[in-house]
Amino acid sequence: MHQLTKKELIIRGESPQKPITADITFCDNQVSKPLVILAHGFKGFKDWGPWPIMADQIATEGFCLCKLNFSFNGTAPNKLDEIHDLEAFGHNSFSKELEDLDRLLDHLSQEDTTKEYQIDPDNIYLIGHSRGGGISIIKSSEDSRIKKLVTWASVYDFASYFSPAELMYWKTHGVIYVKNSLTGENFPMYYQFVEDFLKNEGRFVIEKAIEKVSQPMLIVHGTNDETVNINAAFQLKQWKPDANLHIIEQASHTFGAKHPFADSKLPKDLANAVERTIDFLKS
Repeated sequence: MHQLTKKELIIRGESPQKPITADITFCDNQVSKPLVILAHGFKGFKDWGPWPIMADQIATEGFCLCKLNFSFNGTAPNKLDEIHDLEAFGHNSFSKELEDLDRLLDHLSQEDTTKEYQIDPDNIYLIGHSRGGGISIIKSSEDSRIKKLVTWASVYDFASYFSPAELMYWKTHGVIYVKNSLTGENFPMYYQFVEDFLKNEGRFVIEKAIEKVSQPMLIVHGTNDETVNINAAFQLKQWKPDANLHIIEQASHTFGAKHPFADSKLPKDLANAVERTIDFLKS
């Protein structure tokens, strides 16, 4: 059994001051492997909770696993394990996250990069959690380099999260705040987020995007998801009838995971999600 290798990446983002940080884990056996990219959700980051353990587990099964931090998620190259740059967080947008994925794919598809990390560029798969699921659906609908798509606890409609009254308040004040349940901090979200959404609203309608997704797709969701109701999974399945649907009974939004995470093994519900995902990606 060859040892796992992990490499840290820093890729130029749309803003030179806000790079895309990522890491890639793979078995160094000089065999080309499918590339799996994990896109985190709202208030998430690549090293949240047990994501590193999950990366090792998927890489052990014969994949290159790449976790990325979106460039405006509030982390930085010297602070990868927490959101600390609240101004960056407040200026994030769906367009920026899609651009980040595009830049990452461009970088990892280059010939020298595929050789270095033993990537098979013809087999690139995308996993998106929560808001990252919606972003991954849109990206998969636009980019033929992605050959398989997996969503974990994905949203199904970005627009439904804000009422007209909330949008009016947001526009009037220029900013709203969301609480970080871990630290109690208030994270700003500036109105530019809404402006970006409205400017590109047609692009960001998940229903329209998923109808263009021709790749094989797996939808994973828990029945006790406290953040994104299980009905979101059923709606995605209705829009893409040929998608595989895997429901995990009693599972939460993070499949039992939390941050920080001190255990050495995945929570059983996340282990279930990972096992089903590996089976799907190998099929």
